[in-house]
Amino acid sequence: MRGHNHSILREPPEDFILLGVSDRPWLELPLFAVLLVSYILAMLGNIAIILVSRLDSQLHSPMYIFLGHLSFLDLCYTTTTVPQMLVNMGSSSKTISYGGCTMQYAIFHWLGCTECIVLAAMALDRYVAICEPLRYAVIMHRPLCQKLVAVAWLSGFGNSLVQVVLTVQLPFCGRQVLNNFFCEVPAMIKLSCADTAMNDTTLAVLVAFFVLVPLALILFSYGFIARAVLRIQSSRGRHKAFGTCSSHLVVVSLFYLPAIYMYLQPSSSYSQEQGKFISLFYSIITPTLNPFIYTLRNKDVKGALRKLLSRIWRLCRLGSEM
Repeated sequence: MRGHNHSILREPPEDFILLGVSDRPWLELPLFAVLLVSYILAMLGNIAIILVSRLDSQLHSPMYIFLGHLSFLDLCYTTTTVPQMLVNMGSSSKTISYGGCTMQYAIFHWLGCTECIVLAAMALDRYVAICEPLRYAVIMHRPLCQKLVAVAWLSGFGNSLVQVVLTVQLPFCGRQVLNNFFCEVPAMIKLSCADTAMNDTTLAVLVAFFVLVPLALILFSYGFIARAVLRIQSSRGRHKAFGTCSSHLVVVSLFYLPAIYMYLQPSSSYSQEQGKFISLFYSIITPTLNPFIYTLRNKDVKGALRKLLSRIWRLCRLGSEM
């Protein structure tokens, strides 16, 4: 792309073209259907988790405070990217404005870094619950949980601000074509015709910090959790302890593995073709699966959902009778 550019735009471009799967027209309709269904499921699932964690008094423990924020993050994730993807796939125009593109990757990176820290906080909560059960209420008190959530949101915002400030200064040359489904910082850096060494280095350092440090804390916590679980004498106790952690481990794997592949590889080996489908996975598939992962393996959440649905059903019946 850079080799065919002839001039540097002094003013920012008016819009960008998001290719998506334009080179495979036969794939647009089935992908549109998959995205639409996934988006609806993600919205319903995450809204349900947020509601039950707020309305059910039995789900006011730290674990569900973090889970509520995780669901809100996933809700924002999908809303930031999927509607634009659906509009582009459903029309011949594949454009997004420069301001909309900037807003999209700014919010996307903010949410991504925030989720990294929220997942680490959830691992800390599981560590205290299993390794220090008698001191759980003393250690994981509500003010601490609120501080951890605040740190997650503020640090994610700080990282996003740095990325936006550096990215908006990049000049773009020729046709502004992004081989992606939505705007992301690595794709924007790849598109620029200037020297992007500073952007590449800053992105690598910040992402390594926000991805690898929380991941190390998660693995460290689960190392102690595994040791504590193996010391439990009864198989029922071990199974219960494993059940409280398995959902979180699956969510961590779904989130971190694509993120590590996407952001922690050398920029020279970054493939836009592979990257756009990986970004599609963690922008829609992971947020869609997370609510089901937690509800299918969590009796408290399933019970709270049943109570919520029965309450809604009663209200609907009363409304129809009136």
